[in-house]
Amino acid sequence: MKVMIGLACEKFRSFKLVGAWCAVALLGIAMLAACAGNKNHVATSATVNATDNGQLIFQTGFEGSSKVVTNIKTIPSFITPHYAIDDIVGKDTTLAEKSDWVKDLDNNPDAGQFLIEYTGGDPTKRNVKIIPEPGNPNNQVLAFWLNDSWEASEHQVKARIQTDIYNIKHGYKEFYHSVRVFLPNDFNALRKYPDTIKWLTIAEYWNNGWWHENEKYGFRVTLGIGKPTAATSDLNFILNAEDSVHREVWKGHNTNVKVPVGKWFTMDCYYKEGDKQTGRYYMAITPDGGAKKVVFDVTGYTQNPKDPNPDGVTEFSPMKLYTSKELVAFMKGQGKTLQVYWDDFKLWKGKKP
Repeated sequence: MKVMIGLACEKFRSFKLVGAWCAVALLGIAMLAACAGNKNHVATSATVNATDNGQLIFQTGFEGSSKVVTNIKTIPSFITPHYAIDDIVGKDTTLAEKSDWVKDLDNNPDAGQFLIEYTGGDPTKRNVKIIPEPGNPNNQVLAFWLNDSWEASEHQVKARIQTDIYNIKHGYKEFYHSVRVFLPNDFNALRKYPDTIKWLTIAEYWNNGWWHENEKYGFRVTLGIGKPTAATSDLNFILNAEDSVHREVWKGHNTNVKVPVGKWFTMDCYYKEGDKQTGRYYMAITPDGGAKKVVFDVTGYTQNPKDPNPDGVTEFSPMKLYTSKELVAFMKGQGKTLQVYWDDFKLWKGKKP
């Protein structure tokens, strides 16, 4: 095709507009080639400005004076009542800015309140701690440990650990967050789980939270780890969106990218509020030492389809471990536990992939 363009340019060299004609033609060829190379090409992503880094809201490596405060006595009104919650306070002094848990999250008008929520259980069944990374004691990580289930919200027996950024003052219309993730080798036991896995949540977004009184337009996007078959198989990432009556609005599907186990990877997530044509959710992983892999890039509703006045995401859980009693019981029966290490969390408004 380059040869044809060259001949055409030679033929029309005497014309005044030949330079412009050749440039447009070559640009068209390049765009066609780019699209052909990506079967999952999404039109909205083609025009993203790579230099648009957005506004950094918060970042932490869980270093410095960062510490978990357990069993907070004052429970905010926007949290499920009657359950103990934890928090993180302090500041990561290894970072130059935006790393104070209270100043840059709780008290920031561009952010929301950070909390750790369980809806029940006790430290013998679940806990969250900041610890030295196993095998790398000079690095601090946030460790989730989940070893049992309990009767939680809605009188359901299940298991949950989640970090919340709730009560966001001005709902996020477009935001981006990243975090490093390590799944210990115990996760490999799930490859032999005797059923598919459709519920093992690792991040969740609400637009809006359907538990609020008089809320008519609840909507959530859930990112998780799944298993596509009852037979022994690798783990993959799963994604879906639901409206306020738990009706599935859309589902992401990608079994080609496997979940890394026993190796650190960076997870990048992007959320843009919109309708069927303008909404977007993007998620990619980058294993340490490897190339970035786009797992999902979905164009679709990221708000309730019936909401006449969507006002952005005001609640989300960027680090979560939430699943069924059956899955936790299986792990316990194998002498394993569900554990996740998190590190280097960052949050931006307006940043694009």
